[in-house]
Amino acid sequence: MKKKRTLFCMIFTLLIFLLSSSSVYAMEEGDSDEEKVLAPYIIILSGDPSVDRFPLKETSVTTNIDGIIAETYVVQTYANEGETPINASYVFPASTNITIHGMQMIIGDNIVTAKIKEKEEAKEEFEEAKSEGKSASLLEQQRPNVFTMDIANIMPGDDVRIELHYTELVEPEENIYQFVFPTVVGPRYASPSETENNDNSADGSNENNSGNSAADSSGHTDEENDWVETPYLTEGSIPPGKYDITVNLSSGVPIANIRSTSHDIRVTKNGANSAKITLANSAGDNPSDYAGNRDFILEYQLNGEEVDCGLMLNQGEDENYFMLMVQPPERCEVEDIPPREYMFVLDVSGSMSGFPLDTAKDLIKDLVSNLRETDSFNLMMFSNEAFLMAPSSVAANEKNIQTAIRLIDEQEGGGGTELAPALKGALSFLSDENEARSVIVITDGYISGEKEIFDIIDDNLDKVSFFSFGIGTSVNRYLIDGIAKAGIGESFVVIDSSEAAETAERFRTYIESPILTDIQVTYDGFDVYDVEPQKLPTLFAQRPIVVYGKWRGDLTGTVKITGHNGNGKFVKEIPVEQIKPLKDNDAIRYLWARKKIERLTDYGISENDPNIKNEVTRLGLKYSMMTPYTSFIAVVETIRNPEKESKDVNQPQPLPLQVSDLAAGGYRIGSEPGDLILVLAAILAVTLTCFIRNKRRYTSRTGSL
Repeated sequence: MKKKRTLFCMIFTLLIFLLSSSSVYAMEEGDSDEEKVLAPYIIILSGDPSVDRFPLKETSVTTNIDGIIAETYVVQTYANEGETPINASYVFPASTNITIHGMQMIIGDNIVTAKIKEKEEAKEEFEEAKSEGKSASLLEQQRPNVFTMDIANIMPGDDVRIELHYTELVEPEENIYQFVFPTVVGPRYASPSETENNDNSADGSNENNSGNSAADSSGHTDEENDWVETPYLTEGSIPPGKYDITVNLSSGVPIANIRSTSHDIRVTKNGANSAKITLANSAGDNPSDYAGNRDFILEYQLNGEEVDCGLMLNQGEDENYFMLMVQPPERCEVEDIPPREYMFVLDVSGSMSGFPLDTAKDLIKDLVSNLRETDSFNLMMFSNEAFLMAPSSVAANEKNIQTAIRLIDEQEGGGGTELAPALKGALSFLSDENEARSVIVITDGYISGEKEIFDIIDDNLDKVSFFSFGIGTSVNRYLIDGIAKAGIGESFVVIDSSEAAETAERFRTYIESPILTDIQVTYDGFDVYDVEPQKLPTLFAQRPIVVYGKWRGDLTGTVKITGHNGNGKFVKEIPVEQIKPLKDNDAIRYLWARKKIERLTDYGISENDPNIKNEVTRLGLKYSMMTPYTSFIAVVETIRNPEKESKDVNQPQPLPLQVSDLAAGGYRIGSEPGDLILVLAAILAVTLTCFIRNKRRYTSRTGSL
């Protein structure tokens, strides 16, 4: 009887373990979805070996940078090496500034140019083609920097090529040009409030529900957040596929100091003004150095006169476009720097555990240690919960700085990423005095509720400026850049501890002596309209002022740029009649459209306004480009799967380099693996207790015999 009790105890414990950790396993097709789980998870591959679980075999990236405009061509090659027809889904990242305006699908002799359609219409067409046994592909935007590719009915033996084309601007900062190509989407944390709000909407309690899926606290619906439930491989695992990147760089002046801070590269110079950059491991020199688990970062400088600065004109068939790019004045040192209050908001969640948090510690210790004696500061650290260093800001003296450093050093990382309540709390503890106030957010940005953060920032712009530091090799740049853009501040990315001191010094320089304030652009005698951006923020970094717009009529008049810096008033004038328009420069029209859509949608302002949705949809259809409300759809009209039976496969992703399993380890909404580990530890403790208790009883019994 005792043995049966022991066995029952251990079996019961094992069942609890399996139930609590079930999300670590790949969900088989046909699993019940009654309990919607919107969280990333570590996948342990199992199941039918006839199903190809890694349909994406190769990603090839070619970018041509001519001056300041980058044209990128991405080729994703899918293949079905199994015995069963599959439907593949893949989540992939891109720069927040790109304009995707072309897509092709190639299957054998079938070459299909994708069409841009309204998102709902494209989705319906894809599902219909899928159910009919036709091969089809659907590209959707989930965030400005996150996209999903779905391919239906990939037959055994098929090779499917998806070709994407997009455009972006490469701007110099402090005379250094930086091109960033993200390769992997980091696991996103979904706040419990998002699920609760969606649950309320399901029972009709959401008063704003007008037939559409109700939005959560982050501004997104359940369906729009589905991509968050992405499978990941364990830390350090490499998917069985190739990832290759090539950049062709050309300029009107000599190119110098080409380097990558993220990858080993080969540079082949073709004269002084052009170069070809490839990955050093593309020839198979180091197969373990997989390129697709971190941002590809390429930096270079241009020697000689400024490149492509001034006014660029595009003359089209129906409308004309312009791009204004003006170099600002040199930075002036400001002697009289007013006292400033700093609130540092530090992410200590599970996804920051290990290398990212160690890097963040080096950064924030440098930031805090070099505050001026006239400054004050406070420190908010957050994961599932947030806690302050002090009930109010304290003087930046040696004692308080050492207290902050000690608290920072004690952090290890664990729990969820509840940035929104932490940010609200931090803002509520700022002083009401008239000194300048800044909030500095330090995080990897691995959350799905970006728009809630932008709304909080927008509500507090009258009293504080916001700066952000992204920590890691593949940060959520939509959030990191968005905090700065919405908060009229500046953003920074630190991928290694060795960059911490230099980045902290740049932050201090920017905040203490901005390049240019009160920037205005006027057009005297030059007829312009639809100008973007409508307002120009304070320029902290040494980077060009960039404005897009449309023009009509004769090329006459003057464009005038004014602002203020430490030396007084800055003025620059550009005579329009000296500029010759280009008829084949379509990039400007795409860049203008992207900038306008950014203002309308990216940072949550007026996002729920139906007029905004209609306008963004119109722009997406007119310019044949991806938006939150338009998608690319391609269908092969031949029925290739007459049996109409197939398996759905979510392509697993590698975790970003130096991100641990704690970022995505089978946790569900509202908890990260830090909490899961506690559960497993408790289960283990119960198991050991049962075993020891029964063993003692058995020993005691046998000892008395």
